[in-house]
Amino acid sequence: MAVLTFELPDGSTREVDVVQVLNAGYAGRSQEDVAAHVAELAELGVPGPSVTPALYPVSSYLARQTDRVEAQHARTSGEAEWALVVAPGGELLLTAACDHTDRDLEVHGVAWSKNAGPDVLARRAWLLADVASRLDELTLRAWVTHGDEESEIQNGTLAELLPPSYWVDVLRSRDALVPGTVLISGTIPMTPDVDQFADAWRVELADPATGDTIGLAYRVQRLSEPIG
Repeated sequence: MAVLTFELPDGSTREVDVVQVLNAGYAGRSQEDVAAHVAELAELGVPGPSVTPALYPVSSYLARQTDRVEAQHARTSGEAEWALVVAPGGELLLTAACDHTDRDLEVHGVAWSKNAGPDVLARRAWLLADVASRLDELTLRAWVTHGDEESEIQNGTLAELLPPSYWVDVLRSRDALVPGTVLISGTIPMTPDVDQFADAWRVELADPATGDTIGLAYRVQRLSEPIG
């Protein structure tokens, strides 16, 4: 079981014993755009979901606060996302996340690919209630690093994704809105001419109203070749 610790803007902390991790997929606010995306992925051999939006359970130990992700090969990459975290007492937190996914495995099954890499979470969070009135204005950005060069690969707002309230209702209907739950939002489009298979990823969730930002960054480290 993973234990995550988040610092809030007032300096207080919340320690969360993770009991379940859920990765949303095909979770764009416009389901017409989602349908077009599913068709694009089908051309690449990625199987489409039976329903959209989708929700993929992943192993709870994959929720991590780390600056290093180990990968078995060169075709893995992250995705800028927000994360909803249910803290002790049912308090809802919002933070930045990056879902690191095995793209080679993705063509055999999205759920499998989600379980092949960690969900990296930031070490800071906001109380969801404190930003609820302006959620759509929050920005979500990601950068990738190749060698010494960093390039922006994602830039959007939370208005592009289904809101936390949607997933709160889904979890509540399944009796799954329990302390220790981590739900990852799904992602926004990537810039097509930026190589996602990078040496490092950086994600930032920002609140333009206050200027506050929550960020995470990690390097991708290739594992050594297997023997045998």
